[in-house]
Amino acid sequence: MQLYNSETRRKEEFNPLNPAQVTMYCCGPTVYNYAHIGNMRTYIFEDLLGRTLRLRYPVKHVMNVTDVGHLVSDADDGEDKMEVGAAREGKSAWDIAKFYETKFFEDYDALHCTRPSVTSRATEHIQEMIALVQTLEEKGYTYRTSDGIYYDTSKFARYDALVGRSRLEGLKGGARVEMSEEKKNPTDFALWKFSPTDKKRQMEWDSPWGVGFPGWHVECSAMAMKYLGPTIDIHCGGIDHVSVHHTNEIAQSEAATGQKYVDYWVHGEFLVLRAGKMSKSGGTFVTLQTLRDKGYDPLDYRYLCLTAHYRTQLEFTYESLDSARKSLQTLRREVAKAQETALRQTAVSTARLGEMKAQFQAAMEDDLNAPKALAVVWEVLRGGDLNAAEKVEFVKFADGVLSLDLFRAPEEKKVALPEEIQQLLQARAEARAAKDYKKSDELRDALRAAGYAVKDTPQGQQVEKL
Repeated sequence: MQLYNSETRRKEEFNPLNPAQVTMYCCGPTVYNYAHIGNMRTYIFEDLLGRTLRLRYPVKHVMNVTDVGHLVSDADDGEDKMEVGAAREGKSAWDIAKFYETKFFEDYDALHCTRPSVTSRATEHIQEMIALVQTLEEKGYTYRTSDGIYYDTSKFARYDALVGRSRLEGLKGGARVEMSEEKKNPTDFALWKFSPTDKKRQMEWDSPWGVGFPGWHVECSAMAMKYLGPTIDIHCGGIDHVSVHHTNEIAQSEAATGQKYVDYWVHGEFLVLRAGKMSKSGGTFVTLQTLRDKGYDPLDYRYLCLTAHYRTQLEFTYESLDSARKSLQTLRREVAKAQETALRQTAVSTARLGEMKAQFQAAMEDDLNAPKALAVVWEVLRGGDLNAAEKVEFVKFADGVLSLDLFRAPEEKKVALPEEIQQLLQARAEARAAKDYKKSDELRDALRAAGYAVKDTPQGQQVEKL
């Protein structure tokens, strides 16, 4: 299996630390608002990765839920996201976190994403975060300011591991944050923030440094290492996490343990609108419920995501979603047709079936080339190399990875049927029930001559006007 590693900037052969259990950590949602479909594209690609890995290995997948507020800017200042959500809706920060976590997983399930082995809430791991900060303090990587405990990035030699030396110089020059008077370096980041003295925060905890709350970056390191150990096979997230969040995770984790934190960094590209990147703050905010309200199925969106490689930007339009919906329905019709024909077949020739399965798996194991894997599915269903029974077996295998519910009955195209056509359909149904396939075929021809195409599915006859 080949994966593109953001740290080495090339595709590499995947060699797990322990083939008996691959470890994978994925950055989860900050539950102060609904997830938008750009967010969900990342979870779809991570689900594809997990499903592909499971063709060969058991996988332990950990995902965090950021249910404690972190500050809205990379400069470790600004408003707290959970407090913002609470003020917006007149609820407590705790209620906001619970509500939006529930909504997130409703969308996650609707997109057929596999639930993580461990779902790790930040508020349930404050002591682990404090312990990590204490370790860094003991090793001399921290300093105190008036508003918190900070990590001194100048003391960590590999701070440019993900971003590269040239981009790091840009960050140091102030491209990322404005230099505060108390920060030693522009790239230094908060490990623990002190609660403000002029107001009461809803989420705060006692610590060796005083009452406060953890910095955003520390939570992922603390929870990833708790459940997966000091070195992880794969760490995933969106491309926007590279320059700050994941860079800081490496710094604090490796400084604490003295070991490499992650072997393979895998990042997904943005979903974009013609107006730019999808963003909650920018007003370009489309949720899965938005798509449902417009009559789309969540799996229509999943199919759309599979038409583009996870490392390329995908432009979202309703025209492209319409095309994805149509393609998915056509696939389901092809599967239904193969199922119906397969009922009369018993022999399955495994040699060619095995070759097509191998082609599909090879595409997915080539850095998750889902568009190529989809092309293999179309080739199998539209081609003549496999008989119907083999096609059904192939789809069972492929849909275990793509998870498009390809055996779901396709949507019927509603047509008003004249009485004589209804009579022909009834007669054909009776002929099929009696296994009089010759008469059934004759009636199919009569229907076609009258301008109607009939297809047999496990759910019965489906009729389309020609």
